Amino acid sequence: MTSTISGAASAARPDYASLIQPDRVHGSLYTDPAIFAEELERIWYRTWAFVGHESEVPEPGDYVRKTIARQDIIMTRGKDGQVHLLLNRCAHRGNLVCEDARGNSGSFRCPYHGWTYRNTGELLGYPYNKGYGGKNKLDLALGKVPRVDSYRGFVFGSFAEDGPTLTEHLGAAAGEIDRLCRLSPEGEIELSAGWLRHRTRANWKLLAENETDGYHPQFVHGSIFSVTGSTIGPLYSDNSTAVTRDLGNGHSENDLRPEFRKFGEPMRWFGTTEDRVPEYVKTMRELHGDAAEDILVEGSPHVMIFPNLFIAEIQIFVIQPIAVNECVQHSTAIQFKGAPELNRRMVSQTIGSVGPAGMLLADDTEMYERNQRGVEMLRPEWLDIRRGMMRESVDERGLTIGGATDETGMRGFWSHYRSLMEDDT
Repeated sequence: MTSTISGAASAARPDYASLIQPDRVHGSLYTDPAIFAEELERIWYRTWAFVGHESEVPEPGDYVRKTIARQDIIMTRGKDGQVHLLLNRCAHRGNLVCEDARGNSGSFRCPYHGWTYRNTGELLGYPYNKGYGGKNKLDLALGKVPRVDSYRGFVFGSFAEDGPTLTEHLGAAAGEIDRLCRLSPEGEIELSAGWLRHRTRANWKLLAENETDGYHPQFVHGSIFSVTGSTIGPLYSDNSTAVTRDLGNGHSENDLRPEFRKFGEPMRWFGTTEDRVPEYVKTMRELHGDAAEDILVEGSPHVMIFPNLFIAEIQIFVIQPIAVNECVQHSTAIQFKGAPELNRRMVSQTIGSVGPAGMLLADDTEMYERNQRGVEMLRPEWLDIRRGMMRESVDERGLTIGGATDETGMRGFWSHYRSLMEDDT
């Protein structure tokens, strides 16, 4: 696929090989508007990006407003049950055809001149057709995201007409989505708790890097860990048996299962005990027999799926870049289908951690914005990402792993980023 970047801009393209090195990255990658513009073309409008979940449009006619970077997307479900991703722009004069955040409708009507479209994008009609020679139908429609696919209900879209399939893009990360879904008694999750929007004055990559950075929790979140008596802190230390794993294609995870297996306590991963959620534990044991113990002990994944989906055990985060120094982070509580007892706690904990008065995301956001102000300084020019390089190894699946506090995932992110930014096919 050829880029839509102009020839003049292409001639002056940055040398990404010099800006992205194995042990460091250049500060201009977070501050240069021209690089941000290229990212939109080569990453956000070319690769697969997470858009939403099928559970958000459960019935025919349901729709919900979503985004892919700067693109305003209407995710709809047609009469045939198929999920569609439409661009929120009238084909006549470019006005938005949908203002509501969500709803149910078989059509969208532009408020500017009354053009009306099916919820699958086709033009239904327009007023005063004599102005078009009496034609009842013009060859115009809402724009669509060319490729739409889903995995376990997670809906992804790609503006590229062709390229790697979603399965190829997800690679080993698909297994982490499987891990998440197996915690549901019905094998499915729902995103029905509502979304919070956090605007951050920082480059989107600072968020993506942080999501599986195991080096910061003890320091950034130390106060809340000490006040609550949380057992999370020790998971991210030099004494931890947890690992950071490069899953390929820019995806990474903090695999905390080795630590949870040491204790062998069901629901420790959720910060509770089985007697606090007895119905859920009973249901899982009845469904899975002996296999339930591993599921209840190992818990939910902590995985960043390139470029914008972060599954943080009990929450989903979606990164939306706005400008080189601004982005929005959308967050919601995960809901396990068939687990009402657990779901109530999921919502409560999510409010406490990432709600308007939440503690964890407030800490992280402060760091994102301090980072952004810092990288805008003239010296030093580079950001160091060498932590743990000398102690990396390869696991039984051939994936690179480092220690719990190592920057293995960060290096995997930048390696994939560079390959996309240099790809001219």
